[in-house]
Amino acid sequence: MHKNGIEVILDVVFNHTAEGNEQGPYISYRGIDNKTYYMLTPDGHYYNFSGCGNTMNCNNPNVRDMIVESLRYWVTNYHIDGFRFDLAAILGRDQNGNPMSNPPLLESLAHDPILGKTKLIAEAWDAGGLYQVGSFPSWGRWAEWNGKFRDSMRRFLKSDDQVLADVKERIIGSPDLYASQGRGIKASVNFITAHDGFTLMDLVSYNSKHNEANGEENRDGENNNNSWNCGCEGDTDNAEINELRHRQVKNAITMLMVSQGIPMILSGDEMGNSQKGNNNAYCQDNEIAWLDWNDMERNADIFRYFRKIIKFRRMHKVLRYEDNLRHQDYLGHGYPDFSWHGVKAWQPESGHENLTLAFMLNGRYAETDGIPDDFIYVAMNMHWEMHGFELPQLPQGMAWHVFANTGMASPYDIFEPGEEPVVDNQNEVLVGPRSIIVLVGRV
Repeated sequence: MHKNGIEVILDVVFNHTAEGNEQGPYISYRGIDNKTYYMLTPDGHYYNFSGCGNTMNCNNPNVRDMIVESLRYWVTNYHIDGFRFDLAAILGRDQNGNPMSNPPLLESLAHDPILGKTKLIAEAWDAGGLYQVGSFPSWGRWAEWNGKFRDSMRRFLKSDDQVLADVKERIIGSPDLYASQGRGIKASVNFITAHDGFTLMDLVSYNSKHNEANGEENRDGENNNNSWNCGCEGDTDNAEINELRHRQVKNAITMLMVSQGIPMILSGDEMGNSQKGNNNAYCQDNEIAWLDWNDMERNADIFRYFRKIIKFRRMHKVLRYEDNLRHQDYLGHGYPDFSWHGVKAWQPESGHENLTLAFMLNGRYAETDGIPDDFIYVAMNMHWEMHGFELPQLPQGMAWHVFANTGMASPYDIFEPGEEPVVDNQNEVLVGPRSIIVLVGRV
């Protein structure tokens, strides 16, 4: 992986073991030292902040040493580049389950010399109701899965109103969560889908979870999915619904890739993978959970769109800031580093039940070796009607070029980065219902 420029991040689950609750089997830690390794109630039962029957006593010195030594082993022997900690809020609880202000384990991991160059990523919540997105103890080292990004973008994608203010914060790297702690944009790991929950195709194909095959009478899995089936539950031969679903998938990946922060994509979403509405498929070793590589042909337009928008993000440093945006022209370039717009240029409050927004990034604030990046303009219309967006005027000699328009059929939905055609009307663009347009301003 390293020879191909790919870092490896290991998902580690230190919050529970396979022993289950007090009725479960003796496999390892329960038989070694039950009171040391688990959080126990006064009567000897198990605290269950993991949702799996037991909770590891992570801040006990012996358990803490086991965790630190395990991580060091994977770094020194296997050259792992970072770790994602499952239900990481548990790592900050004391032996009675109470949240700690300065958890010894998290602090030791942040300052450990062997782990010093690794990435530490927290799933900043647990199954016991402790939700620490934006407040996870970090010591300047920990990044977080930004669950609020997922929730806000899903709601906006399905045209919920009264969510626009949150969406704006997520697009610019969630400074409302991290800036007050002195943390930059890279603290936010943005995602819309993950291994838990719906795949991206299922997010736009189902209103409700369908976990009957899991054997728990559909009680398991998340109930609050913020999904919309586009008019029909599950598979359909309706061409109009299928076209809308593909457009919504492209809208979702566009929202993710033009937002500040670190984007995370669920494997399979790039080719329209479905789990048939199962949002908790961990127990399914069959067609429900397997990847069907024929989807790359069936959903070739989605795969093509993903490839090009990933390349586009990598080409444009202005989409990958590390410090918080200022919304000011603090270097005297004639335009602020970032500006909000609406259907009218420079007027961000666009109305339409808060379902439209636009923004512009000034590439002159993102130079590489003295060469400034391009201007990038994004117009999002999650309304079910078309709207015209007035374009900000560019500096003399520059013109707007269209990179992506999810409202168009493939191959005109997205172009090769660097080869985008000039927009015919430099004053206004029409953005179709539930569509996003991405423009590039350059000479």
